[in-house]
Amino acid sequence: VQLIESGGGLVQSGGSLSLSCAASGGTFRYYAMAWFRQVPGKEREFVAVISRSGSVTFYADSVKGRFTISGDSAKVAVYLQMNSLKPEDSAVYYCAADSAGGSNHVTATTYDYWGQGTQVTVSS
Repeated sequence: VQLIESGGGLVQSGGSLSLSCAASGGTFRYYAMAWFRQVPGKEREFVAVISRSGSVTFYADSVKGRFTISGDSAKVAVYLQMNSLKPEDSAVYYCAADSAGGSNHVTATTYDYWGQGTQVTVSS
């Protein structure tokens, strides 16, 4: 089973993009799905997380009020709607799933399934 992402691209500052991520090759039970992002030379950074039920979401302060995470547990899918994009949002965005029930969902090591990453570039 793999997580496959789509939806990255180039957008001007202030614009919007939508990212999608879904399991391919099967499904699995998970506790939470999340988005992280990474720029060259820096650690992978937490962006947002959603519980399997969809009832709990949490965002990094840097994206709160601009990004919205949603999910579809039947499809093992997670989505990220990104509005009011800024140049500092430019990064490779990764989706991730926690199938083991970890306790700290802002930490990359909690997740055991990862997508291949999709580039988001915001021009000024």
